[in-house]
Amino acid sequence: MKLEAQNISKFFTINNKQINILSNINFKTIDNGITIILGKSGCGKTTFLKILSGLEKPSQGQILCNAKLSIVFQEPRLMPWLDVFSNISFGIKKSTIDKEKIYKLTNLVGLDGFEKAYPSQLSLGMMQRVSIARALANDADIILMDEPFASLDYFTREKLQKSLINIVKQTNKSIIFVTHCIDEALILGKKIVIFKNSQIEKDYFLDKDYERDLLSFDFIELKKDILNTIKETK
Repeated sequence: MKLEAQNISKFFTINNKQINILSNINFKTIDNGITIILGKSGCGKTTFLKILSGLEKPSQGQILCNAKLSIVFQEPRLMPWLDVFSNISFGIKKSTIDKEKIYKLTNLVGLDGFEKAYPSQLSLGMMQRVSIARALANDADIILMDEPFASLDYFTREKLQKSLINIVKQTNKSIIFVTHCIDEALILGKKIVIFKNSQIEKDYFLDKDYERDLLSFDFIELKKDILNTIKETK
């Protein structure tokens, strides 16, 4: 399945002055792995994700896609009147809901036993697990994730990162994951794309498996290089 951006630009005109949000972005996702979009706040990464998803139109360029997409936002966006099972299956025709599949997904994201719980009874981390399961339930080929763990504490975020890696291993899904956290990018990414000054500044490809030691010499040097790339001024 393909999701590709060709020469994407996004700009606004304010007081007769053009404000560039994205400039000539060319991008391809990878198969069966996590592509990270990494950059400072305000660099255009969330706008780009919205353009990829079809939620926003580019000013110039085109998106080529023959894949089914789902998106997971920073906040869970669950239906408070629906239980976990119904939130996961939300959007699927009632007559076609595969109950066994939904129960397997609750187990995959670590929510087995909570199928009848309501959002008000769940922690923020658990609600994000529901959001991820809902994206999987819709049989998306590619899942777009906009800083989904940003508001979580360190320990919950670490658990969900491990869960996401396990999901990729078991389902062979492709994921595009937006973050501003370098460590998170190094933990999750097979490809890391640096956004800076409205453009793609640099790509990194990680051939390591997911048992990664961020305190190893190689990863410390890679983190330094990424940090310098993001911080450098032109």
